[in-house]
Amino acid sequence: MSAPGSRPPGWGETQPRLVDDRLPVVLVVLDGLGDRPVPELGGRTPAEAAHTPALDALAARGCSGWHLPFGWGRAPASELAHWAMFGFAEVPFPGRAVLEALGAGVDVPRGTAVTHAALRSSTVGDDGRVWITGRVASDARDAADAAALLEVLAPVVARHGAELVPLGGRGEALLVLHGHADGAVTDSDPFFEDRHPWLRVLACSPESGPGGGAGGGADSSAEVLNALLHDTRDALRDHPVNRARWARPPLDVLTTKWSGTRAEVPGFVDRSGVAGAAVTSTRLYRGLARLLGMAARHLAPVADAGEDLAARLASAEDLIAAGARFVHVHTKATDDAGHTKEPRAKLEVLEAADPGLAGLLDLADRAVVAVTGDHATPSTGGVLHTGDPTPLVVAGPTVRPDPVTAFGEGPAASGWYGTVRAAELLPLLFGHANRPVFLGHRATARRTLALPDDPEPMLGADVPGAVTGAPGTSAGSSAGAPPR
Repeated sequence: MSAPGSRPPGWGETQPRLVDDRLPVVLVVLDGLGDRPVPELGGRTPAEAAHTPALDALAARGCSGWHLPFGWGRAPASELAHWAMFGFAEVPFPGRAVLEALGAGVDVPRGTAVTHAALRSSTVGDDGRVWITGRVASDARDAADAAALLEVLAPVVARHGAELVPLGGRGEALLVLHGHADGAVTDSDPFFEDRHPWLRVLACSPESGPGGGAGGGADSSAEVLNALLHDTRDALRDHPVNRARWARPPLDVLTTKWSGTRAEVPGFVDRSGVAGAAVTSTRLYRGLARLLGMAARHLAPVADAGEDLAARLASAEDLIAAGARFVHVHTKATDDAGHTKEPRAKLEVLEAADPGLAGLLDLADRAVVAVTGDHATPSTGGVLHTGDPTPLVVAGPTVRPDPVTAFGEGPAASGWYGTVRAAELLPLLFGHANRPVFLGHRATARRTLALPDDPEPMLGADVPGAVTGAPGTSAGSSAGAPPR
């Protein structure tokens, strides 16, 4: 007797035809969710100490574990964690500068070295080292001064064959090194300003000699950047705009970071096999979605974390209705709270966010839903990000509940998933969504993370307009929405 919903076997077959019960996947990333035990919270992390009934209910209904993106002790930046989480760990990363610019609507040229540049304030030590002391403030006066100074620098960088493309915001720009192809260079931005001074730019590729490769190697990119940055400092230090900032520190240094080169990369649908989408909260994720060809809905964050996440989940459902089969939902609020180094601020953000995640309990009836973080941002201590674990919970019609009944690092430690790396996350979720890629079956030229929805068909010679035997597009590249 056939199971309910199944279809009779085909001619000569004994197994009934499979029911199409593929499910969509919604991944909610609470940026910087992971933390360390905090004495004033009774030795608990903010996630363990927070009152989060919706997340606790999701944990009781689903299965838990630890998300440790790159293993113990390795502290990832958000962009690298997401690159791996989305299945691109084996694809060269183009550099965050590329993503930030794409997210700002800039058409980043391919095959050209680029870097993210920002105006900063500084002081000079007795040994001649330049120490970064601040950045452009988020007010109209600083914004106007920064815009004027970036205009001043345009002819300065042009003398080095480069171009500054303002990105808006706090004195930020994309610095394009025309004629240089290799953007694999280090940051001049110290990032840890209390420990490192303004840094000399170095090539990251030892095998790239000066002028080597098409358009010059990383050594030549580093050489031009160092000369350019010294010239911009000379132009900034005595400029009238900075001299007029008598009550404010002068913006007298241009720093660079996140350098790279935009190259051709496979789209999300080619890499995963399914149509992807994102509900973005910042320029970075808008740029990532644009680079990977994912449908995107950008929502500016609102102060109430619960209201914000509820709106993002509603947008995720809209994207699923429009054909997306994987939707990434992101909030920066947890990471921002961790960076304050006030544990209770992070606890309060989690408690405020929890009601906005209550919709996941209903969504888990018809989709696979997951909540985790991309890295740990400890709310205490002198560290930025760390390689500590972040909680992971997954729920859905096919997920077998484990004994975990509360959300947080401690409870998740006993979850059945154990430790999950970033590159393992989507295969795990697609497996629960009845979309596992069937190893041994080759439907696409590149192995995908899920059973592809739209592999390239072979058209019969009798089909009007059919061209047989000709190379076509890669799997999932057609414009039509995939089934289910």
